[in-house]
Amino acid sequence: MTVASSSPPSRLPLRRAEEATSKLKIRKGRGAGDDGALAAVFIAPALFGFLVFLLWPTLRGVYLSFTRFNLLTPAEWVGLDNYDRMIRDPVFWHSLAVTVEYVVINIGVQTVAALAIAVLLQRLTQSAVLRGIVLTPYLMSNVVAGIVWLWILDTQMGIGNEILQGLGFDRVPFLADDTWAIPTIALINVWRHVGYTALLLFAGLQAIPNDMYEAARVDGASEWRMFWRITMPLLRPVLAVVLIMTVIGSFQVFDTVAVTTAGGPANATNVLQYYIYGAAFGRFQFGYASAMSVALLVVLSVITIVQYRLTRASQTDLG
Repeated sequence: MTVASSSPPSRLPLRRAEEATSKLKIRKGRGAGDDGALAAVFIAPALFGFLVFLLWPTLRGVYLSFTRFNLLTPAEWVGLDNYDRMIRDPVFWHSLAVTVEYVVINIGVQTVAALAIAVLLQRLTQSAVLRGIVLTPYLMSNVVAGIVWLWILDTQMGIGNEILQGLGFDRVPFLADDTWAIPTIALINVWRHVGYTALLLFAGLQAIPNDMYEAARVDGASEWRMFWRITMPLLRPVLAVVLIMTVIGSFQVFDTVAVTTAGGPANATNVLQYYIYGAAFGRFQFGYASAMSVALLVVLSVITIVQYRLTRASQTDLG
């Protein structure tokens, strides 16, 4: 009896599978390389702008803060002289105090008003038309807004004072009195930015599930109680980021002051950015102006870190 010899199984299907797998890996590798090149093309303009218009000027400003430089002669290294002068400069500390006063008024009023507008938009209506109306002042530049309000609040010819006088009140030198000037400038900027801030908060409110409000209503909670127990805790991360953004922007106020009061009266509105501008482009003390700019950068960095930690901006109560 003969037994038929069995031939070894063919390895052809296995080889074809290996070849197909290797070709697929090659194609994936080429695709990844193409995606990386495409991503680099899209990132390049932003990276170029960051390096040329942000990183390099920052590093250059830090270097100039240790020099005496007036554009006409080469920069002369003076070490910490500019910082020593800044510490002993009473105008610098006055400008910093004026800036802090402006920031406190601006942030306090703007945050409360923006939060109220955002809640009303979310609870009463979500009309796109109303959102557009709320955002309208933000579409105007700070310079234009400052000029318009300068005309409105002019002591002699402004329509605002005409209305006050028509109502039986005395005319108020809103931008010509050292008591009224900073609050007035702060409220002008609140008027311009509050709509944008409100829409940022409105976007945060949209992320809160309606089920929570419905459950609270079933339990008999009032609107006020729901605001403090649901809205505020769940809105905290967005509110924290908005506060960080608005504080940084408020410390950099310049153009509204430049077109309305020019730092007056009697340095009452000489905010830090305007004082830095005057030192650099008015007196050509670019080294000293750079030192004050670095000091402002340090102050903003510290404030941002403290705000970020205290408000727990990276954490959310949403499950």
